[in-house]
Order: sequence, then structure tokens, then C-alpha cells
Amino acid sequence: MPTRTSSGTAGPPRRRDPDRGERILEAAARLAAGRGFHTVGMAEIGAEAGIVGSGIYRHFASKEAVLLALLDRGMARLEASAAAALAAGTPERETLTVLVADHIRLVTENRTEFAVYYGEVHTLPAEARRDLRRRQRHHVEDWVHVLAPLRPDLSDGELRVLVHACVGAIQSTLFFRSGLDQHRLVGLLGGLAHGLLGVDPVHR
Repeated sequence: MPTRTSSGTAGPPRRRDPDRGERILEAAARLAAGRGFHTVGMAEIGAEAGIVGSGIYRHFASKEAVLLALLDRGMARLEASAAAALAAGTPERETLTVLVADHIRLVTENRTEFAVYYGEVHTLPAEARRDLRRRQRHHVEDWVHVLAPLRPDLSDGELRVLVHACVGAIQSTLFFRSGLDQHRLVGLLGGLAHGLLGVDPVHR
């Protein structure tokens, strides 16, 4: 439906900013990463995103919906990255190198988003929490499937321990500032991750 201008004439229809939803999520992550999502108000999120707080409701039904969308986006990033690595059909060691490198890249480049994920996932309603935990388990199984042929000396349980240790080591950087530049941080995390898995990386 056309809108009316101040002169009363019909103007072009108002278009919703397609990037506004992303700006809202990024603003919520920045605010919540340092102090907890429960302390952040909708008006604050709106101000940080450059809109009025009530404008958020055009994109998200509630504050809880903002959090759920933010956490879902973080998990979706990990899933999409792993799916691409597995679909490439490369040998297992090369695939594992890509899984490690992509996980490090996602965590270090989106640290506020992932910090909120691991700080707030336990606050979600039970059904949403179970869904994200299920997706996390499937993500770990993708890694185990790739690692298993490279470490035939290990049982399934032992493989999962190594994968969890590897992922946990990478994600530990979410909770402190190392002061290292990105290149050095990525290099250290890559060496640590492969050391925990017991598999040398493929140098690309």
C-alpha cells in the first residue's frame, strides 16, 4: 500500500531494511557479551543498532526471540562450515585441517556472538536448549567421523574426548583477551588443536 507524504500525496511503499535484523543481532551480541543477556534491555539493543527499541518487534517477537535467533545463527555458522568441509570430498587429514581452521576462524572473528552462545544457552527454554544441544552433538560427530580413520588406535569414546578437548581449547579464547594479533593467535590455536587430536595438519 502506498504511503502518504506530508503534502498528502501518495508516496512509494515503505520498504523494510533487509539488514536491520542482522544489525539487531550484532548489537545484542555486543551488549550481552560483557555483562549477560538478561541485563540488556530492548531499548538498549535498539539504540546500539541505530533504531528505536520498538522497531525490534518488527523483526523479533520478544527479547527471548532475539537471543534464540542469535544462538541459532552461531550454531548455523558451525554447521554450514562443517558441511562444506565434508562435502569437498578431500582426504580425511585435509578435511580435518579445514575443520580446525574454519572453527578457529569462526570463533575468533565472531567472538562476541559465540561468547553469548556459551554464556546463555543454558537460559533458553527446555525445548530450544535441547535442540541446540542436539545440533552440537551432531557437529561433534562430524569431527569424530573424520578423525576416526586417522586415529584407529582410539575407541569412539576416546575420539569424542579428543574432539571435545580440541573444540574447548579453541573456544577458551572467547573468555579472555590474549593481546595477540590475529595471525599469531590463529597459529597457536591451530597447533594446539592438532596436537590434541594427534594428527599433523596439511599445510595448504
